[in-house]
Amino acid sequence: MKQVMLAVCIMIMLLGMIFPCHAQIADHDRIQPYAINPQYWQYKGQPVFLAGGSKTDHLFLIDGLQEHLDEMVEVGANYIRNTMSQRDRKELKPHKLLPDGTFDMDQWNDEYWQRFENMLQWTAERDIFVQIEVWDRFDYATNHWDISPWNPNNNVNYTAEESGFAEKYISTDLYRDKHPFFYTVPESPNYQKRLDMIRAHQERFVDKMLSYSLSYGHVLYCMNNETSSPPEWGRYWIQSIQKKAAENGVIVYTTDMFDDLYMGDKSEHFQLMLDQPDLYTFIDISQVNSRNFDEKHWNQMRWLVERIGKSARLRPANNTKIYGGGYSLWGSGGPDDGIQRFWRDVLGGCASVRHHRPSSGNGLEPIAKACIRSFRMVESLVKMWDVEPHMELLLNRDSNEAYLAANPGEVYVLYLPRGGAVGVDLSACKGTLDVQWINAGAGETWKKRVVEGGAVRSFKTPMISQWIAIITPQE
Repeated sequence: MKQVMLAVCIMIMLLGMIFPCHAQIADHDRIQPYAINPQYWQYKGQPVFLAGGSKTDHLFLIDGLQEHLDEMVEVGANYIRNTMSQRDRKELKPHKLLPDGTFDMDQWNDEYWQRFENMLQWTAERDIFVQIEVWDRFDYATNHWDISPWNPNNNVNYTAEESGFAEKYISTDLYRDKHPFFYTVPESPNYQKRLDMIRAHQERFVDKMLSYSLSYGHVLYCMNNETSSPPEWGRYWIQSIQKKAAENGVIVYTTDMFDDLYMGDKSEHFQLMLDQPDLYTFIDISQVNSRNFDEKHWNQMRWLVERIGKSARLRPANNTKIYGGGYSLWGSGGPDDGIQRFWRDVLGGCASVRHHRPSSGNGLEPIAKACIRSFRMVESLVKMWDVEPHMELLLNRDSNEAYLAANPGEVYVLYLPRGGAVGVDLSACKGTLDVQWINAGAGETWKKRVVEGGAVRSFKTPMISQWIAIITPQE
């Protein structure tokens, strides 16, 4: 009997090491859809808007992380994207690097996981929210595959013949879903029995990740970066993560990031997310922020957000990537496009916005810092969950000239991305109104002015640049 009791105690101790509960957060304090308006998030019982920007996507592997997090906090950023990167330098892979330069997939690299735990702790201390991406397809091709532990040429655990993995993969292989790494789940149309051993290593990796992250209440889970794999791949990992979370006594929020959401109403994968709210408990629409510009971006983003609002369950729409830094050939646009997309997403009813890392986004460059600072200035005057788009109240408007979110009669948030003038119907708001102009790309306020409500009034920006006007009744 004593031996049985000893064995039970050892098992409990081991389970505690796998899923530590010392940092467990009560469910009502964890990040979750806002109880009053589930289109947005709440944390520690209070609604919160997620806005961010950072210099890279796998922040836990960078040196000087605490300083970079402090840099974010200083400008009001509270949201990072964290890919569980397999692409960084060879000594920072998740698996143990042996003296002969090969990896042992059955052993872990303590440095990688210590950095991951540090990131979770330091972001929790600063109330910075972490959206994890479990798999990034670009980690498994081109030069990243050359030094990957998963490449059979680089590990002692399986051969190319056993795994079916090729020596080389190029970017087009990823776009066309030609990497067997993403065929390992039995539900996949391309599943191969011999890949069970790869899935076993994948499951060990996810379990290891969760052994740290489930103890923290400020973490969201996205399965993939702009995936083109069949949805069965992401669903498998969503179900695995939800199951582990339940076993650990917590609720987590999960999604996937499908590449074709940039197509908006022509996306093949958007509807399946709407139809499965228990799996896709929030929806990442980041890809709508690429290849779409100006009014088209607004229309596609609003189409997605409106359909979420009409679905079986209202859920937050996140943007962990807003492109716009380097004028790429595929359609990132430039710095100004990134600022415009940021503000259209804010006024359009999204729950999070984040500048993508350079050179495909503005990262935490000075222009991004000013943009985030401007948003927090706006937020000090009006909360986005208290307003909604009211484009019908705009008059004399040209394409992409102005956008409006409002609670008519109470508050109006007017955005002009290129300066100029536009009419706003203030019929629902009588009396004298205060107008506070904020430079949307510079983080600066302009002197307050007043207008009379009760009719259509014209609003002209102080100068030709991006401006926000907050219009409210005088006290």
